[in-house]
Amino acid sequence: MTGVNDRTEAAHADQRYQRILQQLRENGRINAGEMATLLNVTGETLRKDLIHLERHGRLRRVHGGAVPPESLSFEPAVATRTEYSAEKTRIARAALAHLPDHGAILIDAGSTTERLAQLLPANRPLTVFTNTLPIALALVSNPLLTIFTFGGRLRSNTLAEVDDWTLRSLRETNVDVAFLGTNAVSIDRGLTTPDPAEAAVKRAMLGSSQRHILLVDHSKFGVVSTTQHATLDDIDLLITDSDIALADLAALRQAGVDVELA
Repeated sequence: MTGVNDRTEAAHADQRYQRILQQLRENGRINAGEMATLLNVTGETLRKDLIHLERHGRLRRVHGGAVPPESLSFEPAVATRTEYSAEKTRIARAALAHLPDHGAILIDAGSTTERLAQLLPANRPLTVFTNTLPIALALVSNPLLTIFTFGGRLRSNTLAEVDDWTLRSLRETNVDVAFLGTNAVSIDRGLTTPDPAEAAVKRAMLGSSQRHILLVDHSKFGVVSTTQHATLDDIDLLITDSDIALADLAALRQAGVDVELA
């Protein structure tokens, strides 16, 4: 029973996090007392929720509530990006339908793309290129896969390879499909990420692949980070979870983006 209760509590916490971030996006500020009443939780539970979201860079706590994070360049480590795990799994499962039967794919750094790597079928011969060590290690035991990494400097936050060695390898690489990640998606500013070096690698991935599929959970929409690495026009398909706000979904489709809900 303890395991069931733990999973139930985690699901409830994820739902609260989503409501808190939705209110923050809509109002630009959260009043702690009003938010606790809206969620029907104690002030102490809300305080813990705000601490969790602040540690993950989603907001900044202030007296009486919370506001959006001040810094566009804040970037939590991939290992700490445990929120919305159910949504990320649904997105990754939906992405499996877009794998080629054979050929080459590219898997970008990120928590959702890493989930895709963990779900890759064991019966499909593919060549997989990636710029991140956790993804390569997740796949290396599959005997039908041929795994390549690009080399380069390893960033500690994302464990992604960046800089000249990575870019040079990407210029010599051609794949059928690239499964891409991002930190933020905006109608006006496109896809953005905190680190310029990682943005350069993500930008180069567009030139190395015939088809570009973006895997992104609903919390990333309406957010802008420091460095643009793609526009919405660069994306052939965007896969997100069904908790995306209706206004965000309508704006994406009005902008001509092909959106698939998981």
